[in-house]
Amino acid sequence: MTLPAAPMSVAPEETSPPPAGPPPRLLDLGLKVAGGLVAVVAGAVTGVVELLLATLRVAGQLVGLSVLVAVGANIVLGWFAHQAVGRRWSVALPAVPWFLLMVVAAVRTSEGDLLLAGDNWVGLVMIVAGAMTFAVMGFRQILAPPPSPRG
Repeated sequence: MTLPAAPMSVAPEETSPPPAGPPPRLLDLGLKVAGGLVAVVAGAVTGVVELLLATLRVAGQLVGLSVLVAVGANIVLGWFAHQAVGRRWSVALPAVPWFLLMVVAAVRTSEGDLLLAGDNWVGLVMIVAGAMTFAVMGFRQILAPPPSPRG
């Protein structure tokens, strides 16, 4: 005796696999925020390093190493911030903490402490060169043509 066969569909059911992670827009936003935070922290860290190098002396003479570090680091920070965040204003992310550190370093405390004295030519040139570097990086971003749509 044979039993009747159970009805079966001929076409196999196709199901798409669920996405393997967070949506791409959320991931992109997270990476941009993380890149912005890295740019802010890097602006503060390079500012501290430049302030420490501003008093560097060799054989009793001030060495302008911090000026070179300020220009080079600020170029890299401006480029990184723009690449990480993807906005024209992003050069401000490392510039703001850098400027704040320079202002704090130039103000005398109530105890009389001062990080950048007026007779330290390296510190003064470092502030001017670093500020001009951020200004040029920002100006270049403003004048850059809008990105072409990706197709």
